Amino acid sequence: MLITDQVTQSPVNRTQTMGQGIDRQTALHLSQRTGPEIYELLASANKIREQFRGNKVDLCSIINAKSGACPEDCSFCAQSAHNKTNTGVYPLVDKDKILEAASSAGQRGVKRFCIVTSGKKTSGKDLKEICSFIREIRGLGLLPCATLGILEHEELAELKDAGLHRYHHNLETSEAFFSEICTTHTYMDKIKTIESAKAHGLSICSGGIFGLGESWEDRIDMAFALKEIGVDSVPVNFFTPVSGTSLSNRELLDPLEALKIIAIYRLILPDKGIRVCGGRPATLRDLNSFIFLAGADGLLIGNYLTTTGRNPADDLQMIKDMGFKI
Repeated sequence: MLITDQVTQSPVNRTQTMGQGIDRQTALHLSQRTGPEIYELLASANKIREQFRGNKVDLCSIINAKSGACPEDCSFCAQSAHNKTNTGVYPLVDKDKILEAASSAGQRGVKRFCIVTSGKKTSGKDLKEICSFIREIRGLGLLPCATLGILEHEELAELKDAGLHRYHHNLETSEAFFSEICTTHTYMDKIKTIESAKAHGLSICSGGIFGLGESWEDRIDMAFALKEIGVDSVPVNFFTPVSGTSLSNRELLDPLEALKIIAIYRLILPDKGIRVCGGRPATLRDLNSFIFLAGADGLLIGNYLTTTGRNPADDLQMIKDMGFKI
């Protein structure tokens, strides 16, 4: 029997029958699981994934379309001008490079392709170019997504009119911990952008980075904030230390700790997409395939913004070997 004690069994059953997810107290209790109990937790999350999301894996890919020189002081970010890293700095790339990357992703079975730019927000000139990219990506049969920072209502309307499907804007962490990782914009700035994107009928992808020094309370608070907002997809990123950032001396999360995060997010958000993204190869190592058994149903394949991902062919083979479909 999966998760057999009184505190955990009934909430998981309620999740299965009602789709409401476990409550905060139960999530905090589950976060203390260790040893073999973690595998029971993963098995329960796997059952919830099967019921609400099936055995299909939703693939996405990104392009770092404008890199570096960001004025924001996010402590984890290799692209921040406040951090002294070796990350490349370049302006918005041209349309041919965007479409080449999108086409290559589509040939691998990717459904969603995301344009990502550094900075607090994209400029008006770049926004118009990106809108033209979005129209072309639509023409390739892909769902265009964008990560362009803290945008205003009118700017999001332009993106929607151009055919943008999904806006990605991470909360990064809990409201209580946010000021520990960024001081040049606020948690509420992020909430406002997400609410504006939702008001335009855009699908919302929002999650965060784990391993920044946050507590389990912070992780669970962010999950419930995402639930309250009503996001569609939750990207789960694991922090990878980069030389030159203020967090460069932080250690990677333990693989089982990372899997426990995925599992608890699935139990809190039973019907939402749980997408494992940055930091996956370094953090999970030989347990990469366990992400699906922990409840994930989405995957970012290829390289990340400033770090290298796994070979896409290896990820596609892993999905096939696990018996899932793209």
